[in-house]
Amino acid sequence: MKILVVNAGSSSLKYQLINMTEEKVLAKGLCERIGLPCSLIKHKTYDDRSVTKEIEMKDHKDAIASLIKVLTHEQWGVIDSLEEIKAVGHRVVHGGEKFVKSVIIDENVMKTLEECIELAPLHNPPNITGIKACQHTMPGVPQIAVFDTAFHQTMPKKAYIYALPYEYYEKYRVRKFGFHGTSHKYVAERAAHMLGKPIEQLKIVTCHLGNGSSIAAVDGGKTVDTSMGFTPLDGLAMGTRCGAIDPAVVTFIMQKEDLTAEQMDTIMNKKSGVMGISGVSSDFRDLDEAVKQGNDKAALALEVFAYQVKKFIGSYACAMGGLDAIVFTAGIGENNDVMRLDICKGLEFLGVAIDEDKNKTRGIEADVSKENAKVRTLVIPTNEELAIAKETMKLIS
Repeated sequence: MKILVVNAGSSSLKYQLINMTEEKVLAKGLCERIGLPCSLIKHKTYDDRSVTKEIEMKDHKDAIASLIKVLTHEQWGVIDSLEEIKAVGHRVVHGGEKFVKSVIIDENVMKTLEECIELAPLHNPPNITGIKACQHTMPGVPQIAVFDTAFHQTMPKKAYIYALPYEYYEKYRVRKFGFHGTSHKYVAERAAHMLGKPIEQLKIVTCHLGNGSSIAAVDGGKTVDTSMGFTPLDGLAMGTRCGAIDPAVVTFIMQKEDLTAEQMDTIMNKKSGVMGISGVSSDFRDLDEAVKQGNDKAALALEVFAYQVKKFIGSYACAMGGLDAIVFTAGIGENNDVMRLDICKGLEFLGVAIDEDKNKTRGIEADVSKENAKVRTLVIPTNEELAIAKETMKLIS
């Protein structure tokens, strides 16, 4: 069975075609600059055939038509016809409280997705546009919505309610939602497989560390807490996001600098985090290089990040009443052995012990713990596309 996975942005569209019989990626690519001049498609197959081609794509319908054309192309294609695609799985950022699991998309689902736009105004509209484009170009093919927020809907109320007047939750659903749920779910399940134990018996902290970062406490296969909140701005300091700060700092800076709410939002989302501290970059590789050149602020940015991750791991171990494994995933988590080591230093009292030689690994599944470590430290590359494809196949089956 072949499943197409689509992740639509405002002017881009990522895709993967996966043969679920073997869980093999047949082709993947990216449509860029949709609706802009010089739009193009980058496409690569499992056997290293690739093409980058400039194609006019006025909208997402054109992008879907272009990717179908390249998937069936005589030279670059991997299928003979559109009929081989049995379903499309869509990444949708926000499902609010209405979607606690993946769903087959129908008219009622689309209406509810539109209602969730105010919760994720930057992300949900392009996700919806991608769905509509697929419905138009691929009529009759089942469309499935897989939500970033769904995995975290098992959080108890004490974990997701903010200490604000309760009426704001009742009127506007102001609460913690959490994000990166598809990634957290995937790596938690892989961790259980690696440890050879039922996930229902495990207490796991999953660390999705990239330009956007979040941490989840997964107890018995269910999220009991997570670091991102009402929006992806909460929690850790990230590439350009400030993470959790004293709320009074916001109004203080706005008054001092005479800023609008929109300007302050831009500062917190796009000019803060490790880039804001270092003044160098949001890319941790650039920060590593800057540290080697003696940049103290770059070093401080990395220290802040590692310290905050460490605090979340400790607090979530307390929240779950124990800890069996820590999982590192995403760009930084999978590839930065120094950051993993820095984060885990000081967690020995929990039973964490990293083997420095084993830890020198990048982009592969590995248990990097010392043999006698009570808490296992695992590196697991995330695969959100495969997770979306699995959810899609489960629903259409």
